[in-house]
Formats: sequence, C-alpha cells, structure tokens
Amino acid sequence: MGNPTAAMLVIGDEILSGRTRDSNMHFLAGELTKHGIDLREVRMISDDEVAIIAGVTALSETHDHVFTSGGIGPTHDDITADCIAKAFGAHLDVRDDARAILQAHYDKSGTELNEARLRMARIPDGAALIDNPVSAAPGFTLKNVHVMAGVPSVFEAMVASVLPTLTGGSPLLSQTLRVMRGEGEIAGNLSALAADFSDLSIGCYPFQKDGAFGANVVVRGADGARVDAAVTRLAQELDL
Repeated sequence: MGNPTAAMLVIGDEILSGRTRDSNMHFLAGELTKHGIDLREVRMISDDEVAIIAGVTALSETHDHVFTSGGIGPTHDDITADCIAKAFGAHLDVRDDARAILQAHYDKSGTELNEARLRMARIPDGAALIDNPVSAAPGFTLKNVHVMAGVPSVFEAMVASVLPTLTGGSPLLSQTLRVMRGEGEIAGNLSALAADFSDLSIGCYPFQKDGAFGANVVVRGADGARVDAAVTRLAQELDL
C-alpha cells in the first residue's frame, strides 16, 4: 500500500501577480516527504470564490489531504474560510474557542479585539482548530482540508501543529549522482535502470557549467537498499 497523498492550494492575487514569492510550497513539500505523505499536486489560484470552491472540492476528492495557504486574515479580501465552508456546506460564524484564543492574545498585548480581527475567529461548524503559536489566530481542519495562513512563519508553525496528527507512510529517501555528460549520452542507461527499478522514481536534471553539459540523476524511493543498488549500478555503468 502506498503512502497517503496530498495536494496544496496556494491562494492569493499577490502570488499570481508576482508581488510575493511563494515559499510555503517548498517548505510543505519537504515536511511531507519526511513524514511519508506524497505531495502530488499544487495549484495557485486568485482570491476568487468560484476558483477556491472549485479547487478545494476537486483536490479533496482526489487526495487524502489538502493544504491551503493564504486568505484567512482580517481584511475584506480574506475569503478562504468562507469558501471552504461553502464548499462543504458548513455554517460559518465566530466560534467561542477561537474568540477566546484571540481575546487572550490581544489582551496580553494591550490591543483591542476589534471587528476586523474578530473575523479571524470565524470557523466552520465541525472544524478542528490548528494551533498558531506565532500570531494566535488559528487555522482549521475541515474534513481532509487543512486551512492555514499565507505568512510563511505562521504557515510553517501551523504545519508543525498539524503533521503530528496525521498518519504518514514511509519517508522518501533520495540520492543524487552528478554526471558530467549530456542527457542524450545517458538516456539509454536511465531507461534501462527505470525499467529494472520500477519501484523507484528516477529523474534526470540537466545543467551546463563552464561550457560543458552535465546532469544530476536523482533516485528516490522508500527502500534505502534499493536506492543504493540503483545508484551503484548506474555509477558502475558510467564508470564514475
């Protein structure tokens, strides 16, 4: 039986316009790999209700877990919570436990919990809160969708809160073989290797350095001995 699968929905006009560079996908991919959950798909969409609802519905039906980032703040364009609630037909309103978390946080800092900030306490019925030790405002999990903030430090903290609650599979192991030859020279070897080690993922990533062509061959799999065997065989075949 294979590892659980995951998809990510990156939400925000600022990402698609190029004003903000997304780093959350890179972080999530690394953490899921270590936890034995295979990230299979990532979509980037705008702050659009129809797009968010369609995206989360499609991904939740085809993956074990869906992670979203962005759009759960205090401003008018933070509509992710509303869209997730609509996608699953859940009522959305300020929830007492989320309000209490925010109230304690703002009381401690001497800041008013105003109407805008209170928007971050709106949680769909049936959802479980995701702890946010950075800025207090919680994310939430509804069914198999984990809804998180877009600010990288907060997103990373929320991922750290969620992952221990999820059942993972076998962590994916990888080795890289650097080959100073063009892809065309080693394609035959790689095809034969992929056929004989069909349980592994074998990727070839070309580069050019000082006018010479080369490639990094990356072998990935859950069985360390198989990864070792594939890399060893390729190195021997190429006299490396």
